[in-house]
Amino acid sequence: MVICRQRNEHYRSREYLTLAEVNRLIMAAELRGRHPIRDKALLLLMFRHGLRVSEAISLRWDAVMLELKAIGITRLKGSVSGTHPLQADEVESLKDLRAEGYPDPYLFVGERGGHLKRHAVTSLINRCAELAQLGIKCHPHMLRHSCGYHLANQGLDTRLIQDWLGHRNIQHTVTYTMLNPRRFGEIQWG
Repeated sequence: MVICRQRNEHYRSREYLTLAEVNRLIMAAELRGRHPIRDKALLLLMFRHGLRVSEAISLRWDAVMLELKAIGITRLKGSVSGTHPLQADEVESLKDLRAEGYPDPYLFVGERGGHLKRHAVTSLINRCAELAQLGIKCHPHMLRHSCGYHLANQGLDTRLIQDWLGHRNIQHTVTYTMLNPRRFGEIQWG
């Protein structure tokens, strides 16, 4: 007997969150749990830098350059790594996180030390989505999709989005531009 997984459309109507929904998710992280500073920073970086959950939980303090307002992103799954600029709110969030003083090389430390586990991030996002009343079943990879969708909605060049997300193949990036309703804005009739 072969059991097939249902298509994603069976579980949710879309695979990304809008910017307003991401902001509500991050605000919910600040309001819940024992580690609001860590959780806010985690969700903020996952969204802004299009991080996979494994890339986020593997981030180390030696990759953070607060004085340069930059962070080294080590991509996985054959993607292209690089250095990304940090926005002012990300720098503040990371300073707050560092001030908590966990003696660990990882940014996002679990209850027993060492980096957070994937299931902990999944649980966090589920709880925050429920608290934020998003009305959509969320998973960590949705933050990566939300990043791509947001960048495409800004009308940014597809190659720039490809570089930002670390895609080797531009076909993966084109998915986000196909979701952008503004892509037809230049079409004139008559």
